[in-house]
This record gives sequence, C-alpha cells and structure tokens, in this order.
Amino acid sequence: MQAVTILTPTYNRKENLKKLYASLCEQASKSFCWLVVDDGSIDGTEDLVRLWKTEADFPLRYLYKENGGKHTALNMGIGLIETELTFIVDSDDWLPENAVEIILKYHEKYRKMEGLCGYSFLRFYPDGRVNDAFYPQDEWIDTYINARINAGIAGDKAEVFFTDVLKQYPFPVYEGEKFVPEDLIWIQMSGPYKMVHINQCVYISDYLEGGLTRSGRRMKIHSPKAMTERARLYLNDTSVNRKTKCKMCLLYVIYGHFAHYSGKRMADGLKQKLWYMAGFVPGTFLYLVWNYKFGKKAEQKT
Repeated sequence: MQAVTILTPTYNRKENLKKLYASLCEQASKSFCWLVVDDGSIDGTEDLVRLWKTEADFPLRYLYKENGGKHTALNMGIGLIETELTFIVDSDDWLPENAVEIILKYHEKYRKMEGLCGYSFLRFYPDGRVNDAFYPQDEWIDTYINARINAGIAGDKAEVFFTDVLKQYPFPVYEGEKFVPEDLIWIQMSGPYKMVHINQCVYISDYLEGGLTRSGRRMKIHSPKAMTERARLYLNDTSVNRKTKCKMCLLYVIYGHFAHYSGKRMADGLKQKLWYMAGFVPGTFLYLVWNYKFGKKAEQKT
C-alpha cells in the first residue's frame, strides 16, 4: 500500500520530466504513487506520461487542466490525494534513490506525534551542495517560522506534509494571477502545527532558465494580490522576528501599489497599522523604481 503521493504540477516540461521519472523508477522503496497535474501543457507531456503509465512499476496518475498557475494545479492534486503523506516535487527536479525510504523511516518514528503537519528535509544541488544550510540540530521539532524564518535559514527545503492537514489550507486563487508563493500557506500552518526538521537529503534541485524560481521579480509583480497577502500574513504573525517584518512592511506597500489597493484597505489589513506607516515612503519609492524597471518594461514586451 502506498503511503506517499509524489505530486508534480507541470507546464510544458516534457523533457525535464524524464529525469524525475527515471529517479522514481530507481527508488529503493516503491511505497509511493506519482500524481502528475498538467497545467495546460502543449508540448506533448500528456502522451509521454500516459506511455510511462503503461510501463512504470509504481502507480501513476495523470490529470489535465487549463492553465491557471502552479497553485491551481496543486489545489486540484491535493484535493484528490488519499495517501497519508504528500510530497510536492517540481517537474524540473528529481529525487535520490533512497528518498522515499528516508521519508517513510521518519514517518514511522513520528507519525503518531500530535501537533505535526509534516517533515522538512534538505534539498541538494546537483553538485552535492546543500541548498543554503543544514539545520542547526537534526530532528528539530518547531514551527516553520521559528525553524526557517527566525533562524535565518533561507533557500528551499523539501517539505513532506500530512495530507489531511494540507487539505485544510488550499492555495488562494486571485483572478488574473498565476503565481502564489508556497510560504503563504506554510506560514498559516506555523503555530497551529510544527514540523520535524531533518538533516537528510531527499530532493535534488536544478534551477532552470524559465522556471518559477528564476522568473523572479517580474512574475511576482504580475501577481501582486498574492504577494501583498503573503506580506500581510508575516506582519500579522506575532512570532515573526522584527528583521523579517521590516522587510515585509516594504513588500506590503510595494505590492499593494501594484495591486492598486487603497491606503485605507492596506492599513486596515494590519493588526498594527504602524507597519504600513513605517513602510509607506520607502515602499512607495521602491514601487516607482520597480514599476519602471520591471512593470512597464515587461508590459511593453508582451
């Protein structure tokens, strides 16, 4: 019986999916299924994945939807998952051969502990370097905010979530926006739930040109409502450190301008309105710079 669903949202990544598929075929443990949610690809992804479905030695499910952004593909997939664990793996990344085996080892140890929403493992680059940093202590049980934000551990990690908890936090959908940062959800879980932070690599990241991570600021500017909400959540969470809040108060103003929100709406969205007042002048200046550099120029190219 499968304990883990590896959930992969994809969009025109036919060639990159091959490396991920090969890594799944090499897994030491086959106690997983692979759910591919195609967010409107037109590159032949469907034909390739359906071919794999006939030959794979693990369950493989393929779903197609109209293009709406990674977050909408995740919502569709998560809503259909029935296994205990959900492991989101991007289409241009892959797994070491013992990834599922490691996940299940720690799940067996912690599965009955109350108050957990999942596990946070390490990502490595293809050359074997850790993505940003190891955790200061192995099997550290704490919230996402304390273990990642307040501890200053940036970069990407490999989160494996309890599916029943993940279903409680669907990604918001904003009309006309195709990007929602994943930590908008992770921060909402932080507090009600903790994670086990584990110094084991279960994920290899290759940041390709054209991928979401490399798309950077332009992508975020074109999804300002989601980015404003992310900043608002950080500012309203009392456990977030002051350094992070100073950064978020600027981003709150910047993206609020891009979203064309009124000042009253922006101020009313915060528990402490002083954060909006403190960030208004420098945030407005940065908005003007970003709008000239990324906003208007991007619009001229489209």
